Parts: sequence; structure tokens; C-alpha cells
Amino acid sequence: MVKKLLLLAVAALLMVPVLPLSVGAQDDLPKIGFLPGVVDPFYQVMELGINQAAADLGIEVVTQYPDDWNVTLQTPLLDSFVARGDLDYIIIAPVDKEQMIAPLQAAVDAGIKIITVDTFLGDGDYVNGPVTFPLSYIGSDNLEGGRIAGEYLAEKLGGEGKVYVQNTNVGVSTTEQRGQGFIEAIEAHPGMELVGMDYNLDDANTATEQTAAVLQREPELAAIFGVNVFSAIGAGNAVNNAGLGGAVDVVAFDATQYAIEQLRAGTVSLVIAQKPFDMGYLAMEFALADWRGVTSLPLRVPTGYAVITADNVDDPEIARFIYQVP
Repeated sequence: MVKKLLLLAVAALLMVPVLPLSVGAQDDLPKIGFLPGVVDPFYQVMELGINQAAADLGIEVVTQYPDDWNVTLQTPLLDSFVARGDLDYIIIAPVDKEQMIAPLQAAVDAGIKIITVDTFLGDGDYVNGPVTFPLSYIGSDNLEGGRIAGEYLAEKLGGEGKVYVQNTNVGVSTTEQRGQGFIEAIEAHPGMELVGMDYNLDDANTATEQTAAVLQREPELAAIFGVNVFSAIGAGNAVNNAGLGGAVDVVAFDATQYAIEQLRAGTVSLVIAQKPFDMGYLAMEFALADWRGVTSLPLRVPTGYAVITADNVDDPEIARFIYQVP
């Protein structure tokens, strides 16, 4: 299904007539705003994809990062994009699936088209769901990502053991789904026990403190699932600080340099890499395709995963998905 959707997306783009990028052609192209969720390696790699597409397609893009993952910080930046009056599209990772609906609807009412990347609005179903105004949602299948983590740990632990989830923020579409997919996977194994799930508000120090408390409370804890960059950093730090590297298994979502270092050190045994560069690049192509009149763009494009282990981390076909930030 993923391959089919991507082929449809590429086919749609191939139908778009190529305009010559001669002097003055910039005026015939859309101007795009990019508003990620927070400063972290995942979104920085997505920005690399955005910027590469901008260079390849001759499109001007304006980028603003919130200082933290927070509706009260993302909304003013979004409002400033709208107030500029010169943006045709906004590519955004909404920091809350419900609270960002109204601000983004206001952008649409002002004549700006919306593409969501990584995270979604409502339930993510832009055909029959409660929110249908975005052109597309481009991002991972996060339920599947959580299931990959849960099934891996269940197999590694022989279907028995206590596990813990380090999560980020309530109301974030992606991380809620990762937690849900993980729980669904381990519930299929009666010998697996979830001892808790904490929310660190995208703060690695908070994640470290929360994980340390669980390690003290649960001396038989076997494994931890860190659902994003900050969660995995905090979980790994707490395990190392307790001298439990290799004894308490950590699965890290997002292939940061830290996660790969911990994979090589034996604290992390599995890294689930998303494809943020692809998300950013494809979102820019979608905006241009829509600008040129394509009406058959897929409303949902899952971008897939690379699953990284100590056995394949040096394989060039896998290592290219590690988040490399200049």
C-alpha cells in the first residue's frame, strides 16, 4: 500500500509541466512557509529536504522554528506567516491535533493552503474525518512504528518482561499513536507487562528523571521504549547513569547521532529511523504540483521506516537514514 501511494504521488508529479526557471520565473512560483514543531535533529533533517527541494524547484521558502513544543509558541509564528500576506502555502507539523485546528483554519480562510508533515490534525483522515482542509498529510505510519518496537521487544524478551514507555506530550498525534501501537503489540503477549508511561514535555532532563524513578521502583524492568528524540535521550541517560546499560534494553524512535552512539555502546538495541528528508522534499513537490493545477494528490502519504540494529548500522543502504545535521 505504501509503495502504491508513493507511486501515485510520483505519477501525479510527473504530469506537472515543467516551467523554465529563467529570469523572472520566481514570480510565477509559489512562496512557501515551513513551520516545524521544535528544534531537534528530526526537523532539522526535514528542513534539509525542504531546502533541497526549494533549490531544485526554484521556490522561495521561509522557515521559523518555535523555541519549544507548545501551541502558545507555534500559533504566533503561524499568525505571523499569515500576516505577511505573501505566502501561498504553509508546510507545518502541528504541535497539537486539536488546538492547532482553529489557527490553521484561519490561515486557510486567508487564502493559504496547508500541508501537514509528521503530525496531523483531527484524526488524520482528511477525506472523511473532522478536518479536511489540508492538501495532504505526509508522515510515518506511527501506529506501525510503535508496533515495530513492541514486537521487537516481545521477541527479544521471549514474550515475558516488564516494559516502560517514555512519551512526550498529550495531544500529539504521532507520539500518541506510537504509544498505542506499542501497547497493542505487547498486549498480544500475556507475559509482557507495561509498568507505566510518562510524558516529559519534550525535555530530555525530565525524561531522565522520570526514567530514573521507574528504574528505582521497578528493579525487574527489562526494557524501555523512547517514542521520540528527547524520550530516547532521557531513557538512555537514566539507564547509563544507573549502570544498567545492556541490562535494561532501550528502543529509540528517531535515528539521532546520540541514538546511534548508544546503539554502538549496547544501551540501545534498536533504532527506528523515520524519513524526514523525504517528508520535507515531497511536501514542497506537492505544493508546486497543486500550484500548477494537479488535483489528484494523495491526501495521505506514509513515508516508511528504516530499522537500524548493531548488525546493519554500517550498511550504507541503512546508514543513510541516520539523521545527519550540519
